[in-house]
Amino acid sequence: MKIALANDHAGLALKIEIAAWLTAQGHEVIDFGTDSSDPADLPDHVYPAARAVATGKADRGIFVDGVGYGSAMIANKVNGVYAAVCQDSFCAELARSHSDTNVLCIGGKIIGSAIAMEIVRVWMTTEWLGTSDEKFARRVAKVVEINDENLKPVE
Repeated sequence: MKIALANDHAGLALKIEIAAWLTAQGHEVIDFGTDSSDPADLPDHVYPAARAVATGKADRGIFVDGVGYGSAMIANKVNGVYAAVCQDSFCAELARSHSDTNVLCIGGKIIGSAIAMEIVRVWMTTEWLGTSDEKFARRVAKVVEINDENLKPVE
C-alpha cells in the first residue's frame, strides 16, 4: 500500500518512526513532511499529501502535527479525503471499521511513541465493516454524498 506521510516540525520525530515501521511492513512511503525541526507551516505539507490520497497517488495518509486537529482540518477540506484524529487504538479501530477513514491524524505533542505506533498498527490493519454490514455502508455513503455535494473534485 502507498502511504502519504505529512508532518510539521512538531510531528517530525514521530513521522520518522512511523515511516520506518510502514516500510518494514512492506508499504511504500511518500513523504510530504518537513525533515527539519525548524517551524513549518502545516498546510504546506498536509495539503499536498491530502491531494495525493484524493487523486489515488496514495492509498491512505498518516499526518502528524502537534495535536492532530490542524492536519484533520486541512485534510477534510479536500474532496475524497476522510480524516480522523485518533488518540488511542480504540478510536483508530472505529475510525477504520465504522467510518472507512483514509487519513489518520496524530498529535506528536500529546501522544507518546508507543501509543502512537499502536494506533498506526491498528488503523493500518483494521478493515472497514461496510463490505459486510449494510448499516456502515449506508452511513459512509451519506458522508460521501455530503462530500460530493459540497467539495469540488480534485484534478
